[in-house]
Amino acid sequence: MNARKLVLIIGILGLAGTGIAHADDIGPDQAIKLMQEGRIQSFEKLNEAALAKHPGATVEETELEKERGSYVYEVELRDTQGVEWKVELDAVSGKILRDDKDN
Repeated sequence: MNARKLVLIIGILGLAGTGIAHADDIGPDQAIKLMQEGRIQSFEKLNEAALAKHPGATVEETELEKERGSYVYEVELRDTQGVEWKVELDAVSGKILRDDKDN
């Protein structure tokens, strides 16, 4: 399995998770449609942006939500020291909105 397919699978699996009360979870089918229509960046590109903040980390979980009219992609990472990080990105621009230790 190539890396692109693996990242896509990770992204899809993570999209099925639970969300924050004020955010609407985007299901896997809708997320793929948004990506194919070019309305959001690819899961691969968004994961790469999150991983660039924490070199050597691994993606633990991902989720796409619609918050206040914007698509937000949340990536949970585990770095090489075992520290968990939550990185939120604007799914349209790829801009990092938040990068915090996940307690």
